[in-house]
Amino acid sequence: MFRHHIFAICVLSLFATGQAVTARAADTCQPVFDALQKLVTTPSHSFTTSTAAKGGTPQIAETIMVQNKKYIRASGKWMDTRITTQEVLEQEKENEKNGKSSCQLVRRESVNGESTSVYHLQRETEDFKEDSQIWISTTRGVPLREEQDIEMAGAVGKRHNSAHFEFGNIQPPI
Repeated sequence: MFRHHIFAICVLSLFATGQAVTARAADTCQPVFDALQKLVTTPSHSFTTSTAAKGGTPQIAETIMVQNKKYIRASGKWMDTRITTQEVLEQEKENEKNGKSSCQLVRRESVNGESTSVYHLQRETEDFKEDSQIWISTTRGVPLREEQDIEMAGAVGKRHNSAHFEFGNIQPPI
């Protein structure tokens, strides 16, 4: 009887530990998810260089999110994407909820004189797999830089994206 009681306690202990590990993994990603949401809800300007895994010419892109709108610069010309920042935010929240994510604080580092926490993010949804390092401002909680390897479903394939983000005095480009 005593043996069964000890066995039951061990099994329950393992179950509780498993739940704690899952909760801890979600908590570890929370600063990353919060920063990605702030990227959308705070006026921002991103500069991204994207290179296909198979090589080729790097593509340069700019995105501005301001006044509930998302603008992109393509071929030197600014366009309103007709996608609201609320729609981008809802997609991010869906990715957080339905995707499998793991995050780890890697180190502390300075970006342009600003203190950051560098996180390693691995995330998989039905549409993409990503492996990123994200530099998050320790004072403002916004991402300042990201290095991302991403594999998109369909014809897009694998890419490496290198981005930096600005948050001061952001205005609609058109």
